[in-house]
Amino acid sequence: MITHYPYSKLGHANHGWLDARHHFSFASYQNPQRQQFGVLRVINDDVIAAGEGFGTHPHKNMEIITYVRKGAITHRDSNGNTGRTVAGDVQVMSAGTGVSHSEFNMESEDTNIFQIWIEPNAQNVRPQWGSHEFPNEPTEDVLRLLVSGDGEAPLSIQQDAFIYAGYLTEGKTLNHPIMHQAYVLVSEGSVEIEGQALNTGDGLEVQELTSIDIKAITETRFLVIDVPTTN
Repeated sequence: MITHYPYSKLGHANHGWLDARHHFSFASYQNPQRQQFGVLRVINDDVIAAGEGFGTHPHKNMEIITYVRKGAITHRDSNGNTGRTVAGDVQVMSAGTGVSHSEFNMESEDTNIFQIWIEPNAQNVRPQWGSHEFPNEPTEDVLRLLVSGDGEAPLSIQQDAFIYAGYLTEGKTLNHPIMHQAYVLVSEGSVEIEGQALNTGDGLEVQELTSIDIKAITETRFLVIDVPTTN
């Protein structure tokens, strides 16, 4: 079963410095029908104005993944970690026992990110942060694994989940296996998944399928977030 969530139908909040679209209930956007998807709790499609950002604030017991679509984000936290993550790359913060952090757009242009929160399967672990650069090369046969909880990906989280990135040229097709259930996010372009056309910013829930057929309508970049239904 697949369910399409067009960008135009997402929750929306414009704070001036931040223009946010919400796939699930978050802050002022509350939709009883859109609370979470298994252990996937938050997906925010954020556009952050140049020189602006999220000031220092705390988190606890949450896996927070940031995929940069455009521009760059600069991270600082209470454990002394600092880093700048650029478009196409990803950073992960396991909040665990508690950490305070800031995320700023220090660039001269808008920054666009997917902010993803996943509930952990272990509480009060030691906080950690990391980022990783990924080659800007088209996908051939297998989506690139960015983040996982099994130690197989460059970045790790405290959950039996997998985040893959695809960069397909126009007309390219492939089949991708699903371990649990998956949420697809289109970062750029147009793609067809199981016969459903998706465009930039759209989301797609995939349930009760063991794999999905993917075809690029145009050159496209997307994420596949494969998560358990419960902890």
